[in-house]
Amino acid sequence: MKLSSKGIYKVQSQAQGKGSAPTYISKAQNYYDVASPLQPINRLLAVAEAKGSYHLNPSERKQPPPGCPRIPPFIELREYQQQAVASWFANKGRGTLKMATGSGKTIAALAIASELYQKIGLQVLLVVCPFRHLVIQWARECEKFGLQPILAFENVRKWQTQLSTQLYNLRAGNQTFLTVITTNDSLMGEGLQSQLKYFPDKTLIVGDEAHNLGAKRREESLPRNIGLRLALSATPERYFDEDGTQSLFDYFGAVLEPEFTLADAIGQGALVRYLYYPILVELTEAESRAYLKLTKSIGRILLFRQREVKVVGIDDEDKDLTPLLMQRARLIGSAANKLQALRNLMRRRLDTSHTLFYCGDGSVESTRQLKAVTKILGTELGYRVSTYTAETPLDEREELRREFEGGELQGLVAIRCLDEGVDIPAIQNAVILASSGNPRQFIQRRGRILRPHPGKQRATLFDMIVLPPELDRETLEVERSLLRKELKRLVEFADLADNAGEARVKLLALQKRYGLLDI
Repeated sequence: MKLSSKGIYKVQSQAQGKGSAPTYISKAQNYYDVASPLQPINRLLAVAEAKGSYHLNPSERKQPPPGCPRIPPFIELREYQQQAVASWFANKGRGTLKMATGSGKTIAALAIASELYQKIGLQVLLVVCPFRHLVIQWARECEKFGLQPILAFENVRKWQTQLSTQLYNLRAGNQTFLTVITTNDSLMGEGLQSQLKYFPDKTLIVGDEAHNLGAKRREESLPRNIGLRLALSATPERYFDEDGTQSLFDYFGAVLEPEFTLADAIGQGALVRYLYYPILVELTEAESRAYLKLTKSIGRILLFRQREVKVVGIDDEDKDLTPLLMQRARLIGSAANKLQALRNLMRRRLDTSHTLFYCGDGSVESTRQLKAVTKILGTELGYRVSTYTAETPLDEREELRREFEGGELQGLVAIRCLDEGVDIPAIQNAVILASSGNPRQFIQRRGRILRPHPGKQRATLFDMIVLPPELDRETLEVERSLLRKELKRLVEFADLADNAGEARVKLLALQKRYGLLDI
């Protein structure tokens, strides 16, 4: 199939959003500035664009030598992935793919690398990931495209010599292509920073889960001498950080069409359909008092600053607000009554398997919850489970994945590390015990469950939602504003479920309590 890069797919100049979401416009638009150090790449891309089309059918192109990118014959790009490739080229080698979790952003990125190799003779692919396990996952995908990546993370001595040798061979003409996969932390280290200046003009940098690269120190570590840039994220807008979001788009480029939502992914079969069961949980008396105190403190800060009572993003003056919001989220996440709700639920589901149990964010409270959940499931109910956390060694994680997929383990009890990028498509059921207010976490977690897998027709998700206590008028207004966006996400997710009517009825109690029936 051939897709024209001219005039078919309009490239967006700003990130899309609804309602009051802020607008982000990439400042780095003039790619043909004579003074630009990226001019050689611009000329090459202009030549490629003048050829008129991008050949995404492997049978229509010459096969590259080993170690160079090629689209394997067993991978057929979906139409929206082909459109994403065309949009990135039309935007002169910059842009952000905002696509639902599990919809194939990695494949689209490797297709772009393959096209660049065919069109301009791309020499280096540099992939930057937030976590170590994603490096391993990317390596598996890269190998499918014929690449032989250097995994540049952990012990510098293991990879720095290999990297410098291959860079020398590349410049000397003794090597055709180089693939490097690293972590955000390793990118900031001297071992890799000292080598970046030797990367050739024909280098593509891919930021995976790129929202993590918007933090100031990480954004500053991104190489400015690399002109071809691609960001991947289901949620590129950073939570409470407008400046970081803007910096991200300034570096990588604006969101490209087509954006690919959860509804799009389900409609086109990229993700499976699902059942959604909200489970409403009350706070204990002690938790209610603590919740009320925190909410009043949040309200006083917002009132003192004479802002509208809504979450609008965080700047230097807002840093005292963040700890309060985090404390409140952790209080909700670790609510004691969730454990009894879990017992009640799983007593009826002891014959199920492939179930993921999401706990909190790695805090002391969530660690306690993880231990309590594991005890309830394993010791009390005899459900075969194991924990899966950031502290779990990589080789042990792989073994747990195999046991989980094979059914030896009925469930995994996880903290945070499964939020971004991890691919365990065998997940059929999930119980979410703790969530932050961060929309990224909401989107990542739910998308993680919906990845297709042989024999998986539909997923089932149980979502424990805390019913906050009765509040006075002043505190109620603060609560309504903080809750509105989160409840909107819950309602949208419920509406996409196969049991939408049943799910919406359960959420109605929360909407009535806060006078948010308009959502």
